[in-house]
Amino acid sequence: MSDNAELLWGARFKAAPAASLTALSRSPDYYFALAPYDLAGCRAHARELARGDLLSSEELNTMLAAIDALDADYRAGNLHPIAADEDVHTFIERALTERLGPLGGKLRAGRSRNDQTVNDLRLYLRDNGRKVVSALLALQQSLVEQAAQHTESVAPGFTHLQQAQPIVFGHQLLAHAQSFARDIERMQDWDRRSARCPLGAAAMAGSAIARQPEKAAEDLAYLAPCENSIDAVASRDYAAEFMFVTSMIGINLSRLCEEVCMWASRQFRWVELHDSYATGSSIMPQKKNPDIAELTRGRSGRLVGNLMALLTTMKAMPLSYNRDLSDDKRNVIDAVDTLLLVLPAMAGMMSTLKFNTDVMREQAPDGFTLATEVADWLAMRGVPFREAHEITGQLVQLCEREECGLSDLSDAQLQAVDARLTPEVRSTLTLEAALAARSGYGGTAPARVREQLARLQILMQDQQRWTEDYAGPRA
Repeated sequence: MSDNAELLWGARFKAAPAASLTALSRSPDYYFALAPYDLAGCRAHARELARGDLLSSEELNTMLAAIDALDADYRAGNLHPIAADEDVHTFIERALTERLGPLGGKLRAGRSRNDQTVNDLRLYLRDNGRKVVSALLALQQSLVEQAAQHTESVAPGFTHLQQAQPIVFGHQLLAHAQSFARDIERMQDWDRRSARCPLGAAAMAGSAIARQPEKAAEDLAYLAPCENSIDAVASRDYAAEFMFVTSMIGINLSRLCEEVCMWASRQFRWVELHDSYATGSSIMPQKKNPDIAELTRGRSGRLVGNLMALLTTMKAMPLSYNRDLSDDKRNVIDAVDTLLLVLPAMAGMMSTLKFNTDVMREQAPDGFTLATEVADWLAMRGVPFREAHEITGQLVQLCEREECGLSDLSDAQLQAVDARLTPEVRSTLTLEAALAARSGYGGTAPARVREQLARLQILMQDQQRWTEDYAGPRA
């Protein structure tokens, strides 16, 4: 018997691996979190071996019972990898053969760690993609609930971080919610494309034993088997695409966090953080810091970094499998763990924010945010917009000289700028008029914001059902 008998690959080697090779080759401890998914693949492969007459009915039942017992023990914390377990596949085979003896060794027939590792990762991502979506929907719900309270609240809207036009503040909150809704749609789209079973690909050419991968696909809740065995084991675009989605979620989270940090500043004074979702300073007793927003904003860089790391690993890699690809799990597991950590904190912070609507309303007309209303009023009376733009600009210059607002100008001052600026223009120079004028689909008029809110709630219900409808692999 070879000294390498405990390894899955050591049969032709005379010498044991060097300690430095073993240290480099062994999977990090957190990779073993894939054990339940590896066991799900083991069940599907055992059934495939039975279809190929490599396992009798009695052996299959014994094998499945042992796999179920391993699964239960692992989930209960009673089964652990040991230092000699190179990876999760070695861990599971060792544990299975310890319980079943030679029968446990039969499970290796017709499969390779190459198709096993892809299967484990795909199952992990399909499962955890839904967990990420559920956590993101909880943040969505907090945004929706806040937006519902502010369909009449007026605030300044910004472009270039300069006050631009008045908006309904619920419209601003829903803008973030719409970004997250698209993130969920991206995850759903990713899932449809990635729900392909790699089992049966074996090392790269397909298996001479596991020849009904469509059955394994059914067992594991995939839509179909992979079309090409080489592509099945060699490609990680499904992992990179998943990480693009998580990176996009991180970027959208970061944008919301940046605004929360600004809103909570004394310069804005728009929002008060709940004590349970803020921290203080060790030296400045008066401080109340938006740490959740800042930490989440920082983690977004980590999510993008994980994507870049995997893309760099994937480039210029020949077909089919190469050991470089073993690092895929490092990036995706960290991305999942990061989002499942920050999303509940963000949901709690957003749901407990108290908005200072009086301050927002007071600031809404600052910076001549109603100037566009004058230009539009002129344009709707036949003045070419180029001229209307120039006339309104002259009004703003006059207000700056007089240190007053647009609505403070007298009739004479309006006429002095342009005779077409009749007193009727004043009807547009209110916050309510400006909001009501933006009444097109998707606009900031309160009625349109309420309609948007209702549509988003229906979409969120559909997205929640998507997370619940996934049954996962067959037991």
